[in-house]
Amino acid sequence: MARAERSAHKPTLRPRPGTATVSGTLKYPALAPNGFSLPFPPPRRSPKKPRTHRPHLRLAPPPLSPPRSARRLCSPAVQRRRRPMDRFHDGQHVRLRSRVIGKYLHADDDVQGVSLRARRASMNQAWTVHIYNGNGVYLLLYSATYGRYLATTATRAPRGHRGFRAGQRDYDQTEVQAIMWRAVRSGFGDDVLLRDAGGRYLRANGKYRPWNTGVTVVASDNVSAMMYWTVEPIPARDGTPGLPGPIQSPPPTIFWREPVMWRQIRYMVSEPDGPVYTQYCWSTFQFRGRSVFHLRNELARHTRFVLEGRRPFDLVMCVQAGRHGRLTPLFVDLPRGDLLRTFWIVVFLSGTPAYNALRHPNVDAE
Repeated sequence: MARAERSAHKPTLRPRPGTATVSGTLKYPALAPNGFSLPFPPPRRSPKKPRTHRPHLRLAPPPLSPPRSARRLCSPAVQRRRRPMDRFHDGQHVRLRSRVIGKYLHADDDVQGVSLRARRASMNQAWTVHIYNGNGVYLLLYSATYGRYLATTATRAPRGHRGFRAGQRDYDQTEVQAIMWRAVRSGFGDDVLLRDAGGRYLRANGKYRPWNTGVTVVASDNVSAMMYWTVEPIPARDGTPGLPGPIQSPPPTIFWREPVMWRQIRYMVSEPDGPVYTQYCWSTFQFRGRSVFHLRNELARHTRFVLEGRRPFDLVMCVQAGRHGRLTPLFVDLPRGDLLRTFWIVVFLSGTPAYNALRHPNVDAE
């Protein structure tokens, strides 16, 4: 009796509108229009995976490989661009080519000026690197012809040029601001800017007037593409280069337009391991003409007491431009005019360690 009363008061479960029934007991969402009843229940979703993340535990991320941009920044090419001074090595021979003009920095034969020339295989286009470590690290460049240093001047550039003249000079003091440079990143590939101690930049000329071939220095905050220089290393050659043929100097007459100069030659013979400078180590003689071939023969005659059976071609003459200038092997004829009246020459004998340590640029190498 009690059971019948409990079933009488049991609420009847009715499906909500919008649901479909199967066998009158289960309800599922109505998936068909117009109240169409499904003959089977819709597929159930896969059970949700339990949450395994714990916010209170912070695990270290797995190690990742450096991005491509970071690897690119560590490449040797980028490192060279970031540190242009590292591209120059002490004692190395280089060429400097203007990025815009395409010509090379040329040491003029008058041993005073510098200019731009298209010829590549020339000793006048070869410069030797001298790294100065004093009050800072500076780059010094001296010519492979007569050893004079690339320098700035206070002389205004000629008409059609910008800034002040650049030229050559001796290294006759311990610290000469005019010959001290720093290589600065240009922002264009491997090209560099050459900035002097006063903040001026070495600049090419002749972009629109090709006859203006002078090289100048400009003090400017706006860097121009005319200041971009491409550094081309010159490999060393095997052996000693030959000398040009002899020049026959005519006798002095009133009809000869160019007088033949007499020069004072101050010379010394190097020790086997290198020159030793003393107060009385220099000897002197007078030399007439420009021929380096005749000059070597004359030096061989004056040093015959130390030749020990060697011939003149077993000698190498090195010229020194200034008291603190580095020695430069002399393989070109002497300059014209009377600009260099005195030559300081150190003679090296073949077969000695000092002779074998000399480095000669191979200007004909590609």
